[in-house]
Amino acid sequence: MTLTTGAASADPVRPGDRGRLVSAERTTTLTTKQDVAAALTAAGFDAAAARFGVDAYRLVYRTVDPGGRPVTASGLLVLPRGGAPALRTVSFTHGTVSHRSDAPSAMVGAGFVSSPALTYASAGFAAVAPDYLGLGAGPGPHPWMDVPSETTAALDMLRAARAFVPRTGRALGHDVLVTGFSQGASAAMGLARSLQAGDDRWFRLRAVAPVGGAYDFEHAELPALLDGALEPKSSVLYSAYLLVAWNRLHRLYDSPAEVFRAPYDRTVEALFDGAHTGPQLFAGTPATVDALLTPHALAMLRHPTGPLARALRVADSTCDWAPAVPVRLYAADADEQAADANTDHCAAGLRSHGAEPTVVGLGTPDFAGSRHLGSNVAATAAVARWFGELR
Repeated sequence: MTLTTGAASADPVRPGDRGRLVSAERTTTLTTKQDVAAALTAAGFDAAAARFGVDAYRLVYRTVDPGGRPVTASGLLVLPRGGAPALRTVSFTHGTVSHRSDAPSAMVGAGFVSSPALTYASAGFAAVAPDYLGLGAGPGPHPWMDVPSETTAALDMLRAARAFVPRTGRALGHDVLVTGFSQGASAAMGLARSLQAGDDRWFRLRAVAPVGGAYDFEHAELPALLDGALEPKSSVLYSAYLLVAWNRLHRLYDSPAEVFRAPYDRTVEALFDGAHTGPQLFAGTPATVDALLTPHALAMLRHPTGPLARALRVADSTCDWAPAVPVRLYAADADEQAADANTDHCAAGLRSHGAEPTVVGLGTPDFAGSRHLGSNVAATAAVARWFGELR
């Protein structure tokens, strides 16, 4: 099933353009709940919430880039093959990927980044999972950990889903339950704040459940990363991704040699072009942060100033508001990639505004030897149960 409504435009953004559907293509059908359960189990996810078969679609839609210019993005929409005609919506924002084909909409069936959306849809929700900018079918490089563009991409994906769903004989209700993992935890908080602020007149925030987030890069994540408290190779990749992606947005350095040691100063930027795979990133980077970064870069990350400090204040503001809906912050114990202090700081920030978040400890879940990845699996099952209880 392929529907096309137009092509991306280079003209200035016009009122109503954001979220306009460009195309929709069905990518996966799992006919029965048993088919969904088998796919989720094979991917390492809990299938207890499966109630319906599902249909999955890749949507391409209009949105804006970090500078407010028109661009297209893509995302995954998964609908249950049963249940009520009017569907409650779950927005799931995924964790870090670097290759554009690792985005949710590029996966056929159940993969690590698409299985949460399949889980929520099979439980009876409309599951909406944006790829973000520069991933999936979106052009250009991905602006990693740029919460403003993650928020606009997620909000406009909801609008595109609302435009498409009636073509399947269903409709989206007003309520949106927001969740996301790792990078997507900050994105989820950004989207939730946007929805509560009334940035869309149709959708209404109902609950928030981010998982394993790096909500406080400056005061929690970067200190742990630089001090060796987190898994070394992940710290290498995250610090490289941050510097490369944010240099494109905020001009942190003039030459790669200022921040990356030789020989990586000649190769690291190209690794984050959306065309290199995870194994290529692993092979193309050293084992430790000290072997990757120059003394200047280490000092810059330890004591941010200028453009970096300003960008961090934006990225680290996602818990600086007062949700008027239930909030649960999910986290594994001793997460090796997202420092535990991130969740503590987020909860404290929300409470300082009068909110009452619940911190849900996930224990020590494991996926491929990682508690961080395991938290995505464990929380998906827990969040699906909680969302199902909310009316």
